[in-house]
Amino acid sequence: MSMSSHDQVRPMIWAGDHLRLLDQRLLPGEELWLELRESEAVAQAIREMAVRGAPAIGIAAAFGAALAAREADGERTKLMAALATLGAARPTAVNLEWALQRMRGLIEQTDARAWADALLAEAQAIHAQDIAANHRIGELGGALIERGAVLTHCNTGSLATGGFGTALGVIRSAWSDGRITRVYADETRPWLQGSRLTAWELVRDDIPVTLLCEGAAASLLASGEVSWVVVGADRIAANGDVANKIGTYGLAVLARHHGVKFMVAAPLSTVDMSMSAGADIPVEVRAEEELLGCGGVRVAAPGARAWNPVFDVTPASLIDAIVTEAGIVEQPGLAGMHELFGQRA
Repeated sequence: MSMSSHDQVRPMIWAGDHLRLLDQRLLPGEELWLELRESEAVAQAIREMAVRGAPAIGIAAAFGAALAAREADGERTKLMAALATLGAARPTAVNLEWALQRMRGLIEQTDARAWADALLAEAQAIHAQDIAANHRIGELGGALIERGAVLTHCNTGSLATGGFGTALGVIRSAWSDGRITRVYADETRPWLQGSRLTAWELVRDDIPVTLLCEGAAASLLASGEVSWVVVGADRIAANGDVANKIGTYGLAVLARHHGVKFMVAAPLSTVDMSMSAGADIPVEVRAEEELLGCGGVRVAAPGARAWNPVFDVTPASLIDAIVTEAGIVEQPGLAGMHELFGQRA
């Protein structure tokens, strides 16, 4: 899990007998590492967004399963209940259930006395495989970008994955190749993942980053400076529809209107061929309080209500390329998705 000059962050570390998790709620002001020794603590960290980003959630859940195996001490019912708790932590990101399915399969194949060691080894493999996949995604996606500026949304870097990043991995790769002159990043309300996390990562990597509120994206894209919008994904359906951070759909509409290309970068673990279309993807709606305030201070008028979906679904018709470690689907649709991904579930 080596780190390059443009890859300075790891959001989680297995520390011999427990999981060390960087609390992303406190960044960039404070770098606090949580020491998680029980599976329920991992589930809580996922629910409360101490760890976020679809691939990172899946990896954390895998380590949570390893902790659960140790706690279960050979009791299958106890272990399966812990895995169910982890799986219910957040509904939209398919990587969470994908990782837990790998763990369930391993449980079926392994003697109960070896569960703890086997699940830990599998979690470590999932972590390493994600980093390798992200580097391949970066190479493939970076090669598509013409010289110019790019716009990204939310955080899709090392903090959202095992390391390097998906969409931010594409940006890192293209920057290293001299293809990108500047990165624009939406602030991404209400959790401000762009301002707090993406900017933090890029500043550490010495990659120029300029923040903007989502409301300014249309004017930026109209200027002609941006050649690509590059985003990640939490789930990709069989027809190429993509669930991602709220605001992604609007960016795709704006990009199409202004003739700017739109790329989705995600690992194979995000592709859900059992989900026929984006309309079937469960979209998480979080507490109103997250939208009614900022930084823990209420800013909305007393009595105001809020609607707080944290994901939206972008139709495949607005996407120019879906990039995974297995290859690229251009102008995604059912035929192209099935050609590359088959019946992957």
